[in-house]
Amino acid sequence: MKDAMTPAPTNLRQMLHEATQQLRAANIEAPLREARLLAAHAARTDLAGLLRIDTLDDAAQARFAHVLSRRLHYEPMAYITGQVGFWSLDLAVSPATLIPRADTETLVEAVLDHLPDRNALLRVLDIGTGTGCLLLAILAEYPHAHGIGTDLNPQAAALARLNATRTGLATRGTMLCCNWADGVKGPFDLVLSNPPYIPHGDLATLMPDVVAHEPARALDGGPDGLIAYRALARILPHLLAPGGLGVLELGIGQDRSVSALMRAAGLCVVEIRPDLGGIGRALVVKK
Repeated sequence: MKDAMTPAPTNLRQMLHEATQQLRAANIEAPLREARLLAAHAARTDLAGLLRIDTLDDAAQARFAHVLSRRLHYEPMAYITGQVGFWSLDLAVSPATLIPRADTETLVEAVLDHLPDRNALLRVLDIGTGTGCLLLAILAEYPHAHGIGTDLNPQAAALARLNATRTGLATRGTMLCCNWADGVKGPFDLVLSNPPYIPHGDLATLMPDVVAHEPARALDGGPDGLIAYRALARILPHLLAPGGLGVLELGIGQDRSVSALMRAAGLCVVEIRPDLGGIGRALVVKK
């Protein structure tokens, strides 16, 4: 793997060409787009603004070389820029949390379909909130809803609080540092969770961006990937109000096993919703 180009050329087009070649050699997908995103970040503009730039000044060139080197070492783009888009929100991210992914938006879509009244006075709980993406997306869609997000990692809980503030939702979203839902008083109309679900033996096979940089604790679901779901099956019946919904993210091929756990806990499986790739991604259960 090559390091970032030195010395950096002054012509932006040439810089992008060389960066694209290096990213392609590192087997990074969409290398030209990635090079442009890195250049825009270094120039402190967006992709549209980058089109109006022919050269970078010395400071921007140095920033570009630095962030390119980070990306060539497979640091995720979101960690480099410090932000990511999720649903309708612009969220801060850090290595303390997983990076929100488009697949997780499947859970938001499922909630909107099963709870069509946008003016409902919902009480929402998001277990393992991470960046707060799920809870905040729901609060953004339901203006009269209030919710709690929990995370075992104090840095993640702090980041979720920051995101609640930057999205203007802090008055309706409380972020707590605790294990699962310890000390949280129900009942809730909606409980969300994107728990760790990767079988421990599969962690090493994930993309290098994930393996080397994203927090293993937020990924590792134990020997069979189901440890977190067993814990959720124990607590969900006590957290949900009568008629309340639980919406959980699933890993590949986990729909049947997790559904069985939830049925054994006395919950009704309402839907297994596929993501855009056709993988069963959102499990909807009802008390």
